[in-house]
Amino acid sequence: MTADQVMPHLEALQRIADRDGGNRAHGTVGYRDSVAYVKAALDKAGFRTSLHRFTHDGAPGYNLVADWPGGDPRHIVFAGAHLDSVPDGPGINDNGSGSAALLATALQVAKANLKPQRHLRFAWWGAEESGMVGSSAYVRDLSPAERARIDVYLNVDMAGTKNIRNWLVVDDDPAAYAAFEGYFTARNLPTFAIGIGGSDHVSFGDAGIPVGGFATGLDECTHVACDRVENIDPQTETVSTNAFISTVWQLAASH
Repeated sequence: MTADQVMPHLEALQRIADRDGGNRAHGTVGYRDSVAYVKAALDKAGFRTSLHRFTHDGAPGYNLVADWPGGDPRHIVFAGAHLDSVPDGPGINDNGSGSAALLATALQVAKANLKPQRHLRFAWWGAEESGMVGSSAYVRDLSPAERARIDVYLNVDMAGTKNIRNWLVVDDDPAAYAAFEGYFTARNLPTFAIGIGGSDHVSFGDAGIPVGGFATGLDECTHVACDRVENIDPQTETVSTNAFISTVWQLAASH
């Protein structure tokens, strides 16, 4: 995966924010247009997509869920990222960058016509900036049997931070941690292990579902108007995307 394969998704999210009032926050046209953009790409690639609806702060909210046909439905590798921004800015690093890395991963699955052993599911969460509302609503609506079928949830939140010091890798699920850590260390890239906390995977971890994932850390434009596409380091975004692709491939390949 190269920068010119993932950066266009970030540029598209920037254009959406620019034409829809400067942000992509819950309850706005910018967020709905962001969902429509990602859904159209997934539908074209052959995913089964659905909208999981919830209400927050008097406004309808939407999680976009996409299943790749095939794989053992009793064993699900679930990958996600939050798609919404705050009202004060377009949220291109937080978390257009994670959403773009996730979309690029899903499209690579389709391009390869991957035949995974475990079922692959992807999701883009809404209203996460309001306190992980979308992901917690999704997990809450799962039956106990549905929760039990999720072997691991992988999260990516802020994947393109400039002047990165290290990749912050969630160390909950051993296989996910080993896969992400292995990818970065094999390339002499610095990492720092973190526990469950601070992003969308908390909703899954709190429900007893093993979690993994990573972030590239906060920057000075987090939650403000300058979090634009110019705030992204294309090289960091590309490395993050390839790390996510590699880990999804590994975990999907075996029970």
